[in-house]
Amino acid sequence: MSDRADSHEEPAEDDEPETDGGLQAHTVRLELVDEPGELLRTLEPIAERGANLLSIHHERGNITPRGHIPVEVDIECPPDRFEGIVDALREAGVNVVQAGANRYGEEVNVVLVGHLVETDLSDTLSAIEDSPHTSVIDLSLAAPEGMDAVSSARVRLAVNTGRAEDALATVREIADAKEFCVVEPLPGGET
Repeated sequence: MSDRADSHEEPAEDDEPETDGGLQAHTVRLELVDEPGELLRTLEPIAERGANLLSIHHERGNITPRGHIPVEVDIECPPDRFEGIVDALREAGVNVVQAGANRYGEEVNVVLVGHLVETDLSDTLSAIEDSPHTSVIDLSLAAPEGMDAVSSARVRLAVNTGRAEDALATVREIADAKEFCVVEPLPGGET
């Protein structure tokens, strides 16, 4: 029986350090093989390093060009632990596509309708990305009558907390200039 509880020894170096609330949100984008247990195997290195799981966006219906499933994991941890978590994921054989601090706290979904491809969809997305408060995180394009006809796109935006109206104003301005219709906002992100 140990009497460590009674002693005033310093904890061993490999003991999990206490945090003082200096937590930061981080997003890790992954590609996983569609096999039972793969998501659980991916979450183990995150849990083992003391990160809090904020959300998981698992898109089983979407397949990447490599035939994998895209997964976005939002975690919260002290900034000095994040790189260790990413390294542990890679060491475990997880395909980490992107990892970084998450400065966005809200999501907004909009639908754009018009000659999206003909008016340079890439330029439209770049204009949205130029906003200091907004990032395009997902896009689904539908052009049932071909690229020269009217098409629609569902655009999922990550927005700085409290700046959703600014993001929507940017989208409206771009849509007006390119003569698109905007359907906004659609429910999405945090509920």
